[in-house]
Amino acid sequence: MGLTFLSPALLFIILFLLFPFVWVVVISFTDRTLLGASAVSPEFVGLRNYLQLFNPERWMRRGEFGYSLYLTLIFVAGSVAGQMGLGIILSLLFYRREGVLKEVMYTLVTLAWILPEAAMAFTWSAFFDRDAGTLNAILGWFGLGPYDWLLDYPLLSIIIFNIWRGTAFSMLLMTAALGSIRPSYIETAMVAGASPWQRFRDIMFPLVRPQFLTGLVLITLWTFNVFSPFLLTQGGPAFQTEIVAIHTYRVAFRFYEFGRGSAIAVVVMVINLILASVYLLSQRRQGVRAR
Repeated sequence: MGLTFLSPALLFIILFLLFPFVWVVVISFTDRTLLGASAVSPEFVGLRNYLQLFNPERWMRRGEFGYSLYLTLIFVAGSVAGQMGLGIILSLLFYRREGVLKEVMYTLVTLAWILPEAAMAFTWSAFFDRDAGTLNAILGWFGLGPYDWLLDYPLLSIIIFNIWRGTAFSMLLMTAALGSIRPSYIETAMVAGASPWQRFRDIMFPLVRPQFLTGLVLITLWTFNVFSPFLLTQGGPAFQTEIVAIHTYRVAFRFYEFGRGSAIAVVVMVINLILASVYLLSQRRQGVRAR
């Protein structure tokens, strides 16, 4: 009886998760393409697709997997640092405070997270515009600019966009974590003369460290696989914003090299598996400590 109730979910997992995963792995060992003879009868090529990805002579050339991975690491590091940093700052600014300002701020930050990516990308394209962009208009008040952000600073631009887009999650997570701290701890520290920094360093952060680590790993996973910067730059100019997700798309769906694109996807899945394992291990250690 129990298996009968579980069968729809198991069928869903097999059809939409397990089968595509196995199929991608199988294709990664072939020369399958969309056009040509290999589209009809692909041949088994062994590890050739993987060897091409990690070819040391081409590894760090623009448009190759190594350079794309390097850009992704910078993109992830900048985005995670910005999202977690802003999330903590906003949660501390409104810690144990109520009022219209808090509600407005939380609403605006959450809207940035839930609004459609296409609409937000269009808005930020206008925001970064060289001639009529809001950002250059603001900088112009201080005698700076104008700058062509998406051309001169493309990687920085998509990092800023992703920080703005994803700060809501870390803010809500850290707000909930800070709310679980007993007020008596903070009040005792204030009576003892502890400064705001000392209260955060010695009391707040140690108590919310598990939630902080959880947010850190989850945001890293999400950012590593994000595709929305494509809507701003399409991976350009000159591959300067071609992170791994965009590189995979270009190889598989623009050059129609499904075999090579599948090999990239398998490598990305392995990286995600490692990151997910780190998250699960950290959760298990937290559970053991809680006992």
